[in-house]
Amino acid sequence: MMTMKPIISSALFSIIALTVSPANAAITGTVDATITLTAGCIVNGQNFDNGTSGADFGVIDFGTHNTLFIEADSQILSGASAFTVQCSNGITPVLSFDAGQHDGDGSGAGLHAMAHATEAGQFVTYNLYSDSTRLAVIPVGGDVSLTNGGTLQTVNIYARAFGEAGLTPGVYNDVVTVVLEL
Repeated sequence: MMTMKPIISSALFSIIALTVSPANAAITGTVDATITLTAGCIVNGQNFDNGTSGADFGVIDFGTHNTLFIEADSQILSGASAFTVQCSNGITPVLSFDAGQHDGDGSGAGLHAMAHATEAGQFVTYNLYSDSTRLAVIPVGGDVSLTNGGTLQTVNIYARAFGEAGLTPGVYNDVVTVVLEL
């Protein structure tokens, strides 16, 4: 005769096995994170990637003088101070002062020239300098090397406008292209 105990035990074990929760299993893995950094510079607080344009290096304002002035000094300013440059670590940037819109025009002593806003043929010439004594002229296309290392640098570029006979009253302007080479 068959005993009921093994059948009951077997049935009870099956019921318990079905109602017992399985053990929790943890699944682990990874997430990959990447970033690609390129060289760039901050000019006067604005961040620029290598190869972009539109940086505002500042303004040369010679002020107001009468048409008989001899010389007028100024400096490239961004707001109330010289402009600033900070480039990527490991980069030794070079500032290149390329041609202005009216270089070679006018008969004054300067390499660059500002044209009268409304009177054709009227120019005030000027030079850019890398020193405050205005002895080291930066030629058209000339370079100024900055320091290496990713630190914020204040760049002082000076200017001098030259008067000449026959100037007409009015506003004179020029735009010089500046290239920051990385």
